[in-house]
Amino acid sequence: MRHHVILGAGPAGVIAAETIRKHAPHDRVTLVGDEPEPPYSRMAIPYLLVGNIDERGTYLRKHPGHYAALGIDCVAGRATAVDTQARRITLHDGRTLQYDRLLLATGSRPVKPPIPGVTLPGVHHCWTLADARAIQTLAKPGARVLQLGAGFIGCIIMEALKQRGVQLTVVEMGDRMVPRMMGPAAGGMIRRWCERQGVRVLTRTRIEAIERAAPLRVRLSDGQHVEADLVIIAAGVKPAIDFLQASDIRCLQGVLTDERMQTSVPGVYAAGDCAEAFDKVSGTTIVSAIQPNAAEQARVAALNMVGLRAELRGVTQINVLDTLGLISTSFGHWQGVPGGERAEVVDEVHHKVVSLAFHGDRVVGCNTVGWTDHVGALRGLVEGQVRLGAWKETLLRDPTQFAAAYLACAQSQHRWSGALDGGRR
Repeated sequence: MRHHVILGAGPAGVIAAETIRKHAPHDRVTLVGDEPEPPYSRMAIPYLLVGNIDERGTYLRKHPGHYAALGIDCVAGRATAVDTQARRITLHDGRTLQYDRLLLATGSRPVKPPIPGVTLPGVHHCWTLADARAIQTLAKPGARVLQLGAGFIGCIIMEALKQRGVQLTVVEMGDRMVPRMMGPAAGGMIRRWCERQGVRVLTRTRIEAIERAAPLRVRLSDGQHVEADLVIIAAGVKPAIDFLQASDIRCLQGVLTDERMQTSVPGVYAAGDCAEAFDKVSGTTIVSAIQPNAAEQARVAALNMVGLRAELRGVTQINVLDTLGLISTSFGHWQGVPGGERAEVVDEVHHKVVSLAFHGDRVVGCNTVGWTDHVGALRGLVEGQVRLGAWKETLLRDPTQFAAAYLACAQSQHRWSGALDGGRR
């Protein structure tokens, strides 16, 4: 009987624990979480702030006896060290856990920028249920809220804050909103949309210091001073892997894994936001912190942990964002590749952008704003690495024809591949 220890009680950890239990009913499974609440989804916190759900609505599994019924032992603790030779984990309170198979599913941590005053009362991240409770107390209708960061997570938080009726100012050091997901045209479109909804957006701006509390007085890099009842730090996240520094588990940006989600140490696996997995589109390893990737990586890791070989088909580079009702998407290498071509159309009146990046006769990445029809075709073009042939010239002239291009080229490519497969048989 093996002992499987899973560090991290987010979606990746829970899916892995359930998968192990399904395929190894007699093995021991321990799920370690570093928060006092039952396993929950961070992505549900904005819905909690809006009031659409209560705290129980954030829980990944709603029945209180779910884990006990499956024989999954839930342990509260935070790992501080992993000894892979002894197969032992040390927790923050000195307790240790022995394992036969280990899954690292510790997720991400919010970045805390080195700003004077960032620890003052009234300054919060929006990452945990404890953060959400503090924000609910301070973000009353009419409250003055200053948010640092207009990235993907920042825009989701902004949506919830706006619905709470606050006076919102967003500060972003980049030259546009969502700069790691959107190019200049798309990011600029999202900014103008937000400003029309009553959000004050300051780009190319930093918080220099938070000088006092009650109310908070914030000094910006452009010389302004802003008073706020609440400051939210949404300056990005990074993999929560600091506790592995003294181990022999290889890490770059995240924990490096192979196609089976195994790390450089046999018997140790990683999944979710802390894992750095191979991306077939770019040909490199990446950290892709989205829940569909976490779920699939957890499934693959768990199957291999119980001796059932499984491989990750690839990493999905996809972001879909709803910013105050304006839908935007980003697939693959939206910023383009060296030597590649681009095609872009901007419809300012209807708040629409389509931007395609090419490498040869393939679409390797794209941005859209304001498009909800057939965007799955764009994902298919990018992830399927579909050869466009003559359709490339059509898309260079009019990138909005992406759905027609996908139907024509993907079906043709599928028939051609099927003919080859049939010939081999």
